[in-house]
Amino acid sequence: MTEKILILDFGSQYTQLIARRVRELNVYCEIHPYNHFPELDSTVKGVILSGSPCSVRDEDSPKPDLMQFRGQLPLLGVCYGAQLLAQSLGGEVAPSKIREYGRAMLHSDDQNRSILLQNLTPESQVWMSHGDTIVTIPDNFKIIGSTESVRVAAFQIDGEETYGIQFHPEVTHSLEGKEVLKNFLVDICGCKQEWTPANFVEEAVEQLKEKLGNDKVVMALSGGVDSTVAAMLVHRAIGPNLYCIFVDNGLLRKNEFEQVLHSYEDMGLNIKGVQAKDQFYKALEGLSDPEAKRKAIGRTFIEVFDQEAHLLTDVSWLGQGTIYPDVIESVSVKGPSATIKSHHNVGGLPDFMKLQIVEPLRTLFKDEVRAWAAS
Repeated sequence: MTEKILILDFGSQYTQLIARRVRELNVYCEIHPYNHFPELDSTVKGVILSGSPCSVRDEDSPKPDLMQFRGQLPLLGVCYGAQLLAQSLGGEVAPSKIREYGRAMLHSDDQNRSILLQNLTPESQVWMSHGDTIVTIPDNFKIIGSTESVRVAAFQIDGEETYGIQFHPEVTHSLEGKEVLKNFLVDICGCKQEWTPANFVEEAVEQLKEKLGNDKVVMALSGGVDSTVAAMLVHRAIGPNLYCIFVDNGLLRKNEFEQVLHSYEDMGLNIKGVQAKDQFYKALEGLSDPEAKRKAIGRTFIEVFDQEAHLLTDVSWLGQGTIYPDVIESVSVKGPSATIKSHHNVGGLPDFMKLQIVEPLRTLFKDEVRAWAAS
């Protein structure tokens, strides 16, 4: 089974970027809201705590029980995650005298040199972005890195592979941030760096074969990368049992419908082109508000697609080109009742279409999908 790193999300704008950097180091990772964390199993090699727009000093800020990880798995707290570790174990976090935002030079403590900061230059540029700072640390913490204005820029808990950093290694302004992440992933967590999008896709095809068997799948294609790659994966798994529908809504560029349809046919897909310009034009007639137009287009597409899908018999699944950011952005760290946004590919199946959903790309980022498509 694929080894992985779990990222506990506290709502930072950088959380997805942490995941991207981890995967660039050929280590598979998953993002989960701090209050909907999965059970740990043997595939989990470590946990990263993300930053957050919240302050650990606020009463209603996220404060999960970290004892389920500490001492059992390597743990890295980034910014808010570091401050949460410090405060929850008896340290003090206070407002910074000045907001610490921008470049700083990280100095590694020679006496307490840590694996986390090995191979860094003596003064390594890092990126700070926080309004609070760790003022005091518990007795079993040791400072392993400081900047001119931040005494506790990095720490480790004695006797544990538990670390905290008050800078963002995932952004490019932290010039050796990727080295810090590599130190954590490889030398601390023991990850083998064997994951690639291509390897993952091969596993996905085998899983699709097992999941779908001889079932039929219907899928709407847009001409875009996501739906096209998803269709190719399902096609590799079940062949002609995949039924693809490409709708001409009258809003494409000149000759684009015919060109894309021909390309799909060359790929060997079982594809049907549907001319539906008049239905879309009628739905858009008299509308000027962009949001009203978007809803009219979406509603009409569902009507056309549903009509075509019902011409097929014994279809059990709806294929979708959902990618990982769609999934992440549709789940709020505040819980299942609140969402950051609803996405057309996530939870978008109308009630009257009684089909199961299959999403072969739901754990890949856009650039990973493109990398596989280009390979």
